[in-house]
Amino acid sequence: MKVGRGSRGGGGRDGGGVVEEERSGGVEAAPPVKRMFRACRAVFRGTGTVPAPGEVDLLCSMLDKMKPEDVGLRADQEFFTARDDDEGIPLIKNTTLYECDNFTMIIFFLPRNAIIPLHDHPGMTVFSKLLIGSLHIRSYDWVDPEPALSCSSSSGDQLRLAKRVVNGVFTAPCDTSVLYPTTGGNMHRFRAIAPCAILDILGPPYSTEDGRDCTYYRAIPYSRHSVKNGAADQLTGVDEEGHRLSWLTETIPRMLRMRQIRYGGPPISDDE
Repeated sequence: MKVGRGSRGGGGRDGGGVVEEERSGGVEAAPPVKRMFRACRAVFRGTGTVPAPGEVDLLCSMLDKMKPEDVGLRADQEFFTARDDDEGIPLIKNTTLYECDNFTMIIFFLPRNAIIPLHDHPGMTVFSKLLIGSLHIRSYDWVDPEPALSCSSSSGDQLRLAKRVVNGVFTAPCDTSVLYPTTGGNMHRFRAIAPCAILDILGPPYSTEDGRDCTYYRAIPYSRHSVKNGAADQLTGVDEEGHRLSWLTETIPRMLRMRQIRYGGPPISDDE
């Protein structure tokens, strides 16, 4: 199943220069993760830019070929089997390969049944490559990118209308998925069917100072509330394009435990 490659949420160049640079001689001798880093450094140019179609294709083609061993992983490593469940909540671990103002490369390790709750990626383009395991993904986009279609619940929570983009199970090896600032399922939820390793490349990265903080959401069935909305069928809760609708409200996750661990793959530095 492919996710989000064909729908972009912003501008960008044609990416031709980047493609030619990465396909030229000399680069192929470097380890795959270092080639990936060099491509990201050329593609991600800071806040307000979205990779062009050619750049998206380049990064996807490189990530599609990425194997666990390219980032120093084995399927039998301890963090795929240990639970660390002193509170009964699966412990999610992550390791940062590289980070700068323009992009971040990070791997998440989810034990079986671990959940990363529904959350957003404001103004960001995110490439996700499932390296190991099996993962259920459910993702949404706002029906209206501007927060106009909203209402309040009986408890006073602010609700905003969203359309479901993805709802399915992915098993490694599978295609890279891409989400954009306003399309491709910018808000997503992960649940590990089997122990997983997910390589994420986020550009630009989260930054509270720059207005890109991570917000978590809870999905509420569309039928529980109604709104005069020409884009939605009031009875079925499905929009004109067949997307199932839900209301999202901000929440604070209480069943989420994360810990950072040391990266053990090929080193990456600005001197590459």
